[in-house]
Amino acid sequence: MKKVYIMYGADPERLVTTILKKIDLIGELQSLGNPSIVIKPNLVVPQPAEWGATTSPEMVTALIVFLKKAGFNKISIIESSWVGDNTKEAFKVCGYEKISQIYDVPLIDLKDDSYRELEVEKEKIKVCTKALEADYLINMPVLKAHCQTRLTCALKNLKGCIPDQEKRRFHTMGLHRPIALLNKALKSHLTIVDGLYGDLTHEEGGNPVAMNRVIAGRDPVLIDAYAAGLLGYELQDIPYILLAEKLGVGKSKVSSKDIIEINSSQEAPLVDLRQGGEELDYLRRFVVEDQACSACYGNLMHALMRLKEKGLLEKYPAPIYVGQGYKGKRLTGFGVGACTRGFTINVAGCPPQANHILEQLVSSIKEEKHG
Repeated sequence: MKKVYIMYGADPERLVTTILKKIDLIGELQSLGNPSIVIKPNLVVPQPAEWGATTSPEMVTALIVFLKKAGFNKISIIESSWVGDNTKEAFKVCGYEKISQIYDVPLIDLKDDSYRELEVEKEKIKVCTKALEADYLINMPVLKAHCQTRLTCALKNLKGCIPDQEKRRFHTMGLHRPIALLNKALKSHLTIVDGLYGDLTHEEGGNPVAMNRVIAGRDPVLIDAYAAGLLGYELQDIPYILLAEKLGVGKSKVSSKDIIEINSSQEAPLVDLRQGGEELDYLRRFVVEDQACSACYGNLMHALMRLKEKGLLEKYPAPIYVGQGYKGKRLTGFGVGACTRGFTINVAGCPPQANHILEQLVSSIKEEKHG
């Protein structure tokens, strides 16, 4: 049975190495002999990972070192930035040129690659040749919001494996169905999600929130279904997840048996209130924080962003409390997470998902209105 593995913290090397050992990546690769491995990060724009848009180079480095220590050397990094941006510039700005030089791993700009035309569900899809030729594809997306599809994570990250002309066509097709079709045509063998920083609103970054976690698994549909909840969405909000499930790419129903948390979310560092952009600064006005871990606080910020998008944020009648400083206290108010279980209203979990926080906030607003 395929699982979703989560580990909390801020040390990319430790997070990646530990999670890869847990899922026994080396055992799987050894069963394939000496496979060619491609790593597909998200380098949509030339921007540092801390801005919330691109995959951490430290995470990619940790993966490469892990693979090479086990004797796997047929490794390359593939990517194509979004239409209008320069992949080679992204490789440079995002720290991947240095990775390539130190570890002798080729960087392949898929904008220069040929493509094959594949037929999926009577629809022709153009996919870059280098992605199709690999024996093993490791997908390394960023956990972040998207201005059109709401979520971009495992499934949508493969859009960087198609030619620019096909990217344009995907937009004319509405994105959701072609994204699902692409994932039927091109298999991600393993997904390692960069959940260290992600953007609250947009795939281009600029409003990053620290989530301080890595998520991994072999089912991209299951990963995206889980990721949707972390950002405050339900499955029906992101049609390509359910469409991919119908195509047999994976399953969307996430149960507690599917989730393996390697460590406690409280091992994530405390939230750094100096970080963030305008959106994050605005959302913080509604929160009273006392020693909150970044994993819990990050989920709360995504919930508040969704509440704002619904036009309900300023209608919430009181502050929202979060943090380890509230452990053991019995107080009147709305508390988020296990540390605030003594509050009159509490969203359980350590950390609770953003969609659960959002649901309770909306319910509280309705009760206040009719009370």
